[in-house]
Amino acid sequence: MDPSGPKYFTIIDYVIFALLLVASMSIGLYYAFTGGRQSTTQEFLFADRSMKCLPLSLSLMATFQSAVAVIGTPAEVYTNGTQYWFIGCSYILGLLIPAHIFIPVFYRLHLTSVYQYLELRFCKAVRMCGTVTFIFQMVIYVGVGIYTPALALNAVTGFHLWGAVLATGLVCTIYTALGGLKAVVWTDVFQTVVMFTGQLAVIIVGVQQAGGLSETWVKVRDGGRISGFDLNPDPTVRHTFWTLGVGGVFLMLSLYGVNQAQVQRYLSSRTEREAVMSCYMVFPCLQVALMLSCLVGLVMYACYGNNSPLEQQYITSKDQMVLYFIMDTLQNFPGLPGLFVACLFSASLSTISSALNSLATVTMVDLIKPHYSMTEARATLLSKMLALSYGIICLAMAYVVHLMNSSVLQAALSIFGMIGGPLLGLFCLGIFFPCANSIGALIGLAAGLLMAFWVGIGGFLSRTSSSVVSPFNSTNTVAAAPDNITITAVTAVIDAARPVGLHGFYSLSYMWYSALNSSTVVLIGLIISFMTGPTKADDVASGTVYPVVRTARSLLYKLAQPSACCTSPPERKIDGHKEINGNVKEDAGTQEETETFRPSNPVSHVEQETSV
Repeated sequence: MDPSGPKYFTIIDYVIFALLLVASMSIGLYYAFTGGRQSTTQEFLFADRSMKCLPLSLSLMATFQSAVAVIGTPAEVYTNGTQYWFIGCSYILGLLIPAHIFIPVFYRLHLTSVYQYLELRFCKAVRMCGTVTFIFQMVIYVGVGIYTPALALNAVTGFHLWGAVLATGLVCTIYTALGGLKAVVWTDVFQTVVMFTGQLAVIIVGVQQAGGLSETWVKVRDGGRISGFDLNPDPTVRHTFWTLGVGGVFLMLSLYGVNQAQVQRYLSSRTEREAVMSCYMVFPCLQVALMLSCLVGLVMYACYGNNSPLEQQYITSKDQMVLYFIMDTLQNFPGLPGLFVACLFSASLSTISSALNSLATVTMVDLIKPHYSMTEARATLLSKMLALSYGIICLAMAYVVHLMNSSVLQAALSIFGMIGGPLLGLFCLGIFFPCANSIGALIGLAAGLLMAFWVGIGGFLSRTSSSVVSPFNSTNTVAAAPDNITITAVTAVIDAARPVGLHGFYSLSYMWYSALNSSTVVLIGLIISFMTGPTKADDVASGTVYPVVRTARSLLYKLAQPSACCTSPPERKIDGHKEINGNVKEDAGTQEETETFRPSNPVSHVEQETSV
């Protein structure tokens, strides 16, 4: 077919795409008119705290495995190789830390909004600042999530851009406002299945079109798209093992550790153990999603090689490449383009619905309930109206995203690094440092946000004002240099192109944003806390601080103990702990230490807030 000619959907494609929207809407209507009919805020916002770990894990994965990943990751791999795949290494610590630190702290406090923790640990002002920052973050991110699939659909099929934006936003807003968290979670499960099916179908057919598995491998290998470990420590290099594997950990913590959309799912679990298990089960789901997205990019390269549709000017942005590839190469397979578009919009719908539900939750719990008393029925109705209102606001935000000139993948991750990083630092300051006080938390958050926008906006303006992109701000995989180019000459060119001074600071890889900004909050927060008088141990609310030192000491002691197979060692005391047969037990005198992490009474600390 003519690669520059228009691409059109067949009737089968439209039917498959329409079925996705109808099925998603049906799930929302089902939960709106069954069970408790979403008549209480507990059911609407937390699914009556009755969710099991399997659907929760798929929903946790789908929440931020959006159309940004479905479109952006294959385009990144096609252009720059598989270096981005190493972000999967960050998933290990990025999920273990939330499972063993953040989830136990939040779940045992019986929170409704994660920002209630900030009031328990610090004060109401810190809670309000955290809530407003989160709302700002999610509205921007959802704007990207709505705009991305609509842009791709418009670019290659001619479907009206804003018609697609409205269809996506309105369908998602309606089933979220009607069905509550249960509808959101179960539509996430359905949409995850559609997303995986669509990507897998494209990979299978694409490999066949490229000449088979062996031919596909030869093409991507000879084209230099299989990247090895890039251990370059330069933080201005866009993607290296360190930026992805280490910087990505901080990004994952901001997503799966302290983000309301994810914490709300943990808190909707039946038990703390199921919440932890759902976090464990996210790991293989994320790895599968990452693998499929990267394989789509490799298959695209095997089919196109270096004849990029972008260079041929068939498309105007690399973020349109995936859907162009579907319509150009696979249009002879009826239904496959429609299936992939359904996959693309499934990813978008899951992200939008989760964001709208979490935005409604924090607005109701953190901004409205503390100041206005109302009946349960009225609070539930207001929560639904909030979800509807945020849907309209995010549609408006999609137009602002339309004005940006940046990769959607980098734009979305930059948003979470710029704004999610300071929020991560704020929670880490409270959970890991008992000495931190409210003044330090407020000034630290302000410093983190200032640093975030300084580096983020400064970098954006620096890139747009320069017509030459530094090779150190990309991960392009380059073929071997000719023999007549000496190492000295190459080094000279690299040194000359390396960004220096303030421009070098602005050239920091976007994957380090979260680490830089969260570290700024913790550092400034601790300095201000010590200058203004650190918090006394007796003034720290029970259960709001994780006992890092005691946990590490206990772990190291257990690891250092020799195994005793035949003899029973005598009873002895170690730092106030009693050891019997190799097991460390606390004396009655150490019970006071545990109270700093585990509340002694089963009553929710949230109920003790005078404002809620």
